[in-house]
Amino acid sequence: MTERGTDDLLYCSTCDEYVSRDDAIRTRTYGDLDPDRWQTLCCPSCGTRLKTVFIGE
Repeated sequence: MTERGTDDLLYCSTCDEYVSRDDAIRTRTYGDLDPDRWQTLCCPSCGTRLKTVFIGE
């Protein structure tokens, strides 16, 4: 497995652990991304941003 994780497991470099996509906290995106189309997945332990994902059109 790479340091970036997989689609189901995301790596948190702050906690040095893998977080399942289901356990990640979903938040609004930063910047100019449309929040109805994008979400940011964050670590449930420390809040570090793990990945921004497209959720719909």
